[in-house]
Amino acid sequence: MRTLENINELSDEELVDGIVKNNDTLLFEILYDRYAMLVYNKCYGFANNEDEAKDLTQDVFLKLFIKLASFKGKSKFSTWLYSFTYNHCVNYVTRNTAKKFEKQSVDYTDIENLSDDEDDTGFLSMKVDKLKVALELISPEEKMILLLKYQDSLSIKEIESVLGIGESAVKMRIKRAKDKLQTVYANNL
Repeated sequence: MRTLENINELSDEELVDGIVKNNDTLLFEILYDRYAMLVYNKCYGFANNEDEAKDLTQDVFLKLFIKLASFKGKSKFSTWLYSFTYNHCVNYVTRNTAKKFEKQSVDYTDIENLSDDEDDTGFLSMKVDKLKVALELISPEEKMILLLKYQDSLSIKEIESVLGIGESAVKMRIKRAKDKLQTVYANNL
């Protein structure tokens, strides 16, 4: 007989196996509870606000329930989930970037209404704001690999596993993304 305590002691892989074999929503709830915050935090890195991050998180878990059988256990479940979440978010951002460019226009009345004597509270955080803007101006793939390395503190080996590429490819992509970010930061902002 399964008890909640017994279920909570199951490994991620055992949970996945039970979910896939029996379509067990109780087991999926346990998996959700373990990883909801981690997935939300990853989604928040790609979203414009909390509501969008919550929607992305919900989408990831809905898609995850459907695609869970594709987890083959070649890596830890958490690593596979990282990859799954980032791929979903990158696809989301890529799709929406095209839509944003279609709708983007400059409202000159906003520019005319800016005053020169605004207080300097924004000045102190300018570098962080500038970096956030620069991150939005590089490709989602470049942003993703930088977030994996510097925000999530994944090792080169872990990034290899998440992206399914070799060590030299990971190092080269990180270097190129850093170079691009520095160029965008210096030249465009």
